[in-house]
Amino acid sequence: MRRLWLLFAQVVTVVLALYFVHSAMRPDWPGLPGWSGLSGGAAPAPQSGAARSALLGGNSPPSPGSYRAAAALAMPAVVNVLTTKAPRRKHPLTRDPFFKKFFGDRDRDGDEDDQSSLGSGVIVSAQGYILTNNHVVDAADEIQVVLADGRKAAAKVVGTDPETDLAVIKVDLDKLPVIVLGQADQARVGDVVLAIGNPFGVGQTVTMGIISALGRNNLHINNFENFIQTDAAINFGNSGGALIDTSGKLLGINSAIYSQTGGSVGIGFAIPVSTAKTVMDAIIASGHVVRGWIGVESQEITPELADSFGLKVQTGAIIAGVVRNGPADKGGMKPGDILLSVEGKTVADTNDMLNLIAQLPPGEKATMRVLRKSRETELAITVGKRPVSR
Repeated sequence: MRRLWLLFAQVVTVVLALYFVHSAMRPDWPGLPGWSGLSGGAAPAPQSGAARSALLGGNSPPSPGSYRAAAALAMPAVVNVLTTKAPRRKHPLTRDPFFKKFFGDRDRDGDEDDQSSLGSGVIVSAQGYILTNNHVVDAADEIQVVLADGRKAAAKVVGTDPETDLAVIKVDLDKLPVIVLGQADQARVGDVVLAIGNPFGVGQTVTMGIISALGRNNLHINNFENFIQTDAAINFGNSGGALIDTSGKLLGINSAIYSQTGGSVGIGFAIPVSTAKTVMDAIIASGHVVRGWIGVESQEITPELADSFGLKVQTGAIIAGVVRNGPADKGGMKPGDILLSVEGKTVADTNDMLNLIAQLPPGEKATMRVLRKSRETELAITVGKRPVSR
């Protein structure tokens, strides 16, 4: 009896072993009643497209720390800007062999073919207005805009402002996605930001970083500087694209990078949306930006100069030169004066002075306090119109 029991147990073991081997080789073979395998027992049905999309994350909820909602909100409003410049015309003498013998063939590069370049832009109005950089569209003969949805359209320049490196272009298309403007003055160092653009022409790209600094100036990039600095990767082709917050709202227009190689090294600069909106509104209204001007050259106050002037504080701007018969000259300002305030607003440095004067309406008088030979004096100066840069 014992031998029969052992024989029965061996047979059952062999049968079960064969069953598991067959199940492993043929997963579609039906299982025994009451059993379930690692996949739930029944053979899996073929996956539909929706199921495959869900497995790949297409319909899955965002993972912690994801900014997909912000990107999805802003990306449709960021466009690629393609520009073409006609070749420069050669002077007839440059083709003359006798001329080349003495002066060389100096104009042989890039003269025969159209020059094309790329950048980015941000749709800020349902009427088709797009913010971009001046250097993206400067001297362009043709401008084409490519939307994220694949639509293409020719664009025209509404106006430019070289002093802030901003430009407004316009397309005639319906149902345009428009970005939501944010509050750059509420941004703080350490806030997460996303940069959206078309780097190197590879297509629309989103990069992430933080705000590294606010109010960057004296970089000698533009005449008027108040940059947001970020370490979000910004490369060639990103110019004119959007810097957004984690809600998908526009904080700035990507404008420049600091790089010794031409690639991103984590130091990028964006023009704050507050500046961009002011410039855009002026361009749409009159085609250009009107700024105040008094006709002076200024110099920063260094610790050495502060000691020589006997200043208790190192704020203000030294007036190094005055344009003859200009507004400052007519108002009594002299070289060597130290400008302390404009319309009651303290002048911190030369950049601050430039911005404060630029905000003054031309044709109106402004009160400016200066320090002259250790005495403070108030001057009433009739503000002039700042010459337009080209």
